[in-house]
Amino acid sequence: LGGKNEEDIYNILGLQYVPPEMREDRGEIEAALNKALPKLIELKDIKGDLHVHSEWSDGSHTFDELIKAAKQREYEYIAITDHSKGLGIANGLSEERLMEEKKAIDALNKKLRGFKILMGIEVDIRSDGRMDFPDEILAKMDIVVASIHSGFRQSKEQLTKRLVLAMKNPYVSVIAHPTGRLIGERDPYEVDMDYILKIAKETETALEINAYPLRLDLNDIYAKKAKELGVKFVISTDTHLTSQFDYMAYGVSIAKRGWLEKKDVLNTM
Repeated sequence: LGGKNEEDIYNILGLQYVPPEMREDRGEIEAALNKALPKLIELKDIKGDLHVHSEWSDGSHTFDELIKAAKQREYEYIAITDHSKGLGIANGLSEERLMEEKKAIDALNKKLRGFKILMGIEVDIRSDGRMDFPDEILAKMDIVVASIHSGFRQSKEQLTKRLVLAMKNPYVSVIAHPTGRLIGERDPYEVDMDYILKIAKETETALEINAYPLRLDLNDIYAKKAKELGVKFVISTDTHLTSQFDYMAYGVSIAKRGWLEKKDVLNTM
């Protein structure tokens, strides 16, 4: 039965070609029989990275170095999302330093041609569900990425409530690494993911697929579930070093395993 390419076998069987990432027995055979497989997102579809750290918090590089590395990957934009003050260990920014950073980015954008820096913040979701900055500060950002960095041992109800409160905040654009796992180091914290996905859809909050190899969070199973509900995504690298921009490929692979298409991912725009 063989042929030169894998596709030949699928043709003989009357199936649409199933990309390797989708071969998980999650309905892809039935979809292939019906010629209904999605056109999966590709790395070349990504136009920018929306979760990037600079030397203002715990990143290793200046804005200029980050821009140069992003342009080498043919990106059109990046979002600088340094940590908020609650994460002292990561040199989190006070309100004053955040506004200074914004001023520096505004000045830089005036000089840039064919490239844009979005002013953002990775804001901590505190243990009681409040944001680490008041709304009047968050309102000044182009993008607000909210995340949990502490209190992992709280109850499932409390952790779920924290994420829900963040999504209901009108200024929060994205929930970063939604289950908090670090592969081989820390299990995901317990949350009611079905409820989280429902609220993400209702509030139009994007969920991040964090491409950092120890995270790969959201995972593919939740990504597929979220897509079926109509939730939008961003694929981000959480870059702290310019070489980590290359992790985007891992995030795209997770997205493919979750059946995501270009239209599902905001940073293909």
